[in-house]
Amino acid sequence: MVWMVLLIVLVAVVVITFLSFVPLGLWISARASGVKVSIGTLVGMRFRRIAPARIVQPLIMAVKAGLQPDIGEMEAHFLAGGNVDRVIRALITAQGANIDLNFEEARSIDLAGRDVLQAVQMSVNPKVIETPIVAAIAKDGIELRAKARVTVRANIERLVGGAGEETIVARVGEGIVTTVGSAESHKSVLENPDLISRTVLSKGLDAGTAFEILSIDIADVDVGRNIGAQLQMDQAEADRRIAQAKAEERRAMAVAREQEMKAAVQEMQAKVVEAQAEVPRAMATALREGKMGVMDYYQMQNTIADTTMRDAIAKIGKPEGGQAEPPRPSKK
Repeated sequence: MVWMVLLIVLVAVVVITFLSFVPLGLWISARASGVKVSIGTLVGMRFRRIAPARIVQPLIMAVKAGLQPDIGEMEAHFLAGGNVDRVIRALITAQGANIDLNFEEARSIDLAGRDVLQAVQMSVNPKVIETPIVAAIAKDGIELRAKARVTVRANIERLVGGAGEETIVARVGEGIVTTVGSAESHKSVLENPDLISRTVLSKGLDAGTAFEILSIDIADVDVGRNIGAQLQMDQAEADRRIAQAKAEERRAMAVAREQEMKAAVQEMQAKVVEAQAEVPRAMATALREGKMGVMDYYQMQNTIADTTMRDAIAKIGKPEGGQAEPPRPSKK
């Protein structure tokens, strides 16, 4: 009795181990869907560290859609780090949209880091890319701020190695700046915003990118600052500061010359005072040596006093300006 129980337990363990290692349910689902895959293939996937469901379920979906992908290529793509489910979905979508896309191309796009399913969907349903506000200045000095909406469609052939959305946005911004900058007046751009669209489209901005530009629509154009007037004001302010600096320099030079003249006058006055101080000594020497008499000295003093008196009399009745007042008429 004990041996029977042990035998049943052993058989149960073997069956559970077999079912856990061999995806029998997945094999049944594949056979029921018309996908020919053997048990040995599924077990081999286990040994190659591949989850069988990651291969078999996309394979079932592809067969149901009328595709016949090779299971070995699907395993190779999975081992290379690709997304098998996304590639199969992209192939199914491309087939429904009559887009020529095979497994090799889809696998290359997926391994390049692009979303192949999104690219196929964008080929069917174009995407609208909205650019940030681009500021440009017309020739009359007025700033315009424009925003554009770019309708693009994915180009499957250039998806590998082609530039992305950032390049499209940068090129459109450059085209807006060029168009506005070449306009004689900002009013012409405001009157005809489609001038920007035509100019930008004529430049072939989608060259070398993974997209095809279908249209460029100007969403909004606003008038910004008057850059020309601002520059003139800044130039006038700079000229004023230069003139003020030159005037300050001239004033400083004038003050310096005035100080020099004052110093020269003070020096002359000092020499005069020094000379006046030598006069009494010279007179005393002349008196001692007999070259000048006492009467001559008194006569000179009388002459000085007389001159001083005449100066005092001449200043009587003069205003502070130094001119004598006109005679006033007498009152009778």
